[in-house]
Amino acid sequence: MGLLEGKIGIVTGAGQGIGRAIALSYAREGATVVVADFNEEMGAETVRLIEKTGGIASFACGDVSKEDSVRKMVESAVGSYGRLDIACNSAALSRGSGPIHEYERSVFDQTLEMCLTNTWLCMKYEIAAMLQTGGGAIVNISSNSSLKGQAFNTAYAAAKGGVNILTKSAAAEYGGQGIRINAVSPGVIRTPGVEKYFEEQPKIAEGLKKAAVMNRLGEPEEIAEAVTFLSSDRASFITGQLLSVDGGGSVR
Repeated sequence: MGLLEGKIGIVTGAGQGIGRAIALSYAREGATVVVADFNEEMGAETVRLIEKTGGIASFACGDVSKEDSVRKMVESAVGSYGRLDIACNSAALSRGSGPIHEYERSVFDQTLEMCLTNTWLCMKYEIAAMLQTGGGAIVNISSNSSLKGQAFNTAYAAAKGGVNILTKSAAAEYGGQGIRINAVSPGVIRTPGVEKYFEEQPKIAEGLKKAAVMNRLGEPEEIAEAVTFLSSDRASFITGQLLSVDGGGSVR
């Protein structure tokens, strides 16, 4: 049996990168997966990849920064499969980078909405669904930029710092009701978003590539393994924790 055999799960931002790797890992370990993304084509491809390996998945198209969209996503999962056991809130989108004194307020606000508010909204409805069936497990995706800060990427770093405290606060609220809530903090991972950031900020790209003491980039699948463990019953006494999966970047 897989680690998540028989569980019903949602993964947001599952159309590509880390989110897709998590959805594939959930399915490989026996979960039925609701693949959530605002890009229908990419989300459908993740579903196809899961089904190709014999897994069960469905697609929920929506913008997780919009409350009505999140509500419909969770209602669809519960309506289709009867409950919600596990969830990973991976969706995030940084709207820009640059020095603070040149940063537009609208870009800062959008980044908070797409990296912090969206996680809060997902948790609001995921927790409500899990309370109906006696508990569950949620894993939020943070970032190592939340631990040490990140020059020229301050809005994203601040938003992910908020995700850390949101995770710990919610874990304290719901631990007694059977819901475990943790976060995984990736280092520099080889994703389309990171590759794009390297293109936008070539001066700092080389430094980021060498951020890990293991002297390499991480792979999305390495994040997915940690998320899958924290979502499983093997992590039954773990809640309110932030796990860095970063090749030692946080201790360099």
